[in-house]
Amino acid sequence: MISETPMPKSPPRNGAAGGGPDSFAVQIADQVESFIVAVSEVAKGDDPDAAVPHLLLQVSQVLFAGGRLGAHEDIVPEERYEPDTGPEPDMDELRERLASLLAPVDVYSEVFDPYVPRSTPVAARISDDLADTISDLRHGMAHYTEGRVSEALWWWQFSYLSNWGPTASAALRALQSLVAHVRLDTPLAELDGLDTDSDAEDGDLERQAGRVMEAEIAAPLGLGRSAGA
Repeated sequence: MISETPMPKSPPRNGAAGGGPDSFAVQIADQVESFIVAVSEVAKGDDPDAAVPHLLLQVSQVLFAGGRLGAHEDIVPEERYEPDTGPEPDMDELRERLASLLAPVDVYSEVFDPYVPRSTPVAARISDDLADTISDLRHGMAHYTEGRVSEALWWWQFSYLSNWGPTASAALRALQSLVAHVRLDTPLAELDGLDTDSDAEDGDLERQAGRVMEAEIAAPLGLGRSAGA
């Protein structure tokens, strides 16, 4: 593995992993917190015209932090067993707000593992992806705010490789594709009848496809070709 920044053997308990304010741990925590705050603000629906561009930007930025974690040497926590962080926060409200905001385009098709031959596309939701990603990141942030820096970094690295990295990457692909369809004036297939609870077989996604006119999604979601992030 590539060692981006050497990890200290005993990180201090003041919220930084050594090395001053520009330390690796501080930078990752700042990016994580920024993502959580920004997506939560978008979910409020106060600026729906810029929702998708902002989400595209925020997911891209948090995946940069994930890439740094993935390229870093294995991080080993100080304690053998993970300390209890208390009850996990309820993500249902955030999930539902995002689903409502993204309703015309929330569902998309995704291949779970690109290295599995002839993988069948499955239905996924951007709202689920973002809520699940934030849930993982908040878990690590609970350790970080309590001064368990190595534990936070270990969790963010582990969950990036096992869960939130693939999840956020899939959401990024969907958001980027959505923006590209609109900006390049390419008709977008409508996933009428496609549900994340259904078992799609080869060809089902194509048979379920209709057409969504640009006017139905561009203005409400801030995707006009003149729109910016």
